[in-house]
Amino acid sequence: MKHAYGWINGLIGVVIFSGSLPATRVAVQDLSPVFLTVARATIAGVLALCLLIIFREKRPAGRQIFSLGIVAIGVVLGYPLLTALALQYVTSAHSIVFVGMLPLATAAFGVMRGGERPRPAFWFFSVLGSLLVIGFAIAQGLSASPAGDVLMLLAIVLCGLGYAEGAKLSKTLGGWQVISWALVLSLPLMAPLAYYSRPSSFTGIRAEAWIGLVYVSLFSMLIGFVFWYRGLAQGGIAAVGQLQLLQPFLGLALAATLLHEHINTGMIGITAGVVLCVASSRKFAKQAQEK
Repeated sequence: MKHAYGWINGLIGVVIFSGSLPATRVAVQDLSPVFLTVARATIAGVLALCLLIIFREKRPAGRQIFSLGIVAIGVVLGYPLLTALALQYVTSAHSIVFVGMLPLATAAFGVMRGGERPRPAFWFFSVLGSLLVIGFAIAQGLSASPAGDVLMLLAIVLCGLGYAEGAKLSKTLGGWQVISWALVLSLPLMAPLAYYSRPSSFTGIRAEAWIGLVYVSLFSMLIGFVFWYRGLAQGGIAAVGQLQLLQPFLGLALAATLLHEHINTGMIGITAGVVLCVASSRKFAKQAQEK
C-alpha cells in the first residue's frame, strides 16, 4: 500500500511540474532568467518559512543541512536557472528531449546517493521509455541550439541529483519539510539577489509573465515538491522517478485542453508506449524491493 501511495503522490507531482517549462518560457520573454530564478525561490522561501513556523518544525541536524544544501543547489538554484537560460535559446517543446533523460538521471543518483539497486530489467524499460520520448521530440523536427542544449543537459543532471538527495532525506525529515528547509536555507542569498536583479521598470511586463512567475513560485517550487518528494520516499527513487517520462505528454494534454492544440494518433501511440514502460519498470523495481 505504501508503494501505491508513492506512485499516486509522484503522479500528482509530475502533473504539477508539467506546466513548469511552458510557464518559464512565457516568463523569460519579459523577465530576466536570473530575476525569475531568484524571485521564484524567494517567494516560495517566504511561504516555506511561514509553514515551518506555523507547524513548529524541528530544525535539521548537521548532516541533514549538508543534504539540504545539495537539494538547494539542484532544484532551488541549478535547475530553475539553467532551464530559464536555456529557454532563451530553445523552445519549451525542444526541452522535451532533455526531460526524457530526467528519469534516468534520477534513477542513477538514486543508486549512488540512495543505495537503491533496481533489477537489470528496470534499466531496460527505463532506457526504452527515455528513447521513446527523445525519438518523439526529434520526430517533431525541433530546432536545436548548442548553447541551449548544454544548459538543458546540465539542468537535468542537477535536477536528478536534487530529486534523489531530497527523496533520501524525506525518509527522515518529511517530504514537504525537505523542500521547505532547502528554500529557507537559500533565502538569505536569494532575497538580496531578487532585489538587485529586479527589472529597472515594471512597465511593459505583460500579465502572462507575472502569471508564469506565480506558477513556478507556488506550484513548481513548493507545492509540486510536497507530493514529489513524498512519492519518491514512499515508492522508491528509481521506480517512481520513471513517472517523469509522462511529463512531456501531460504538457501536450494541457495544450490540447487549454490551447486547443491538435494531438495526432502518433502522439497517443507514443504515450501508450511510455505508459507501458513506466508500468514495467514499476513492476521490476517493486520485485527488487521485495527481495
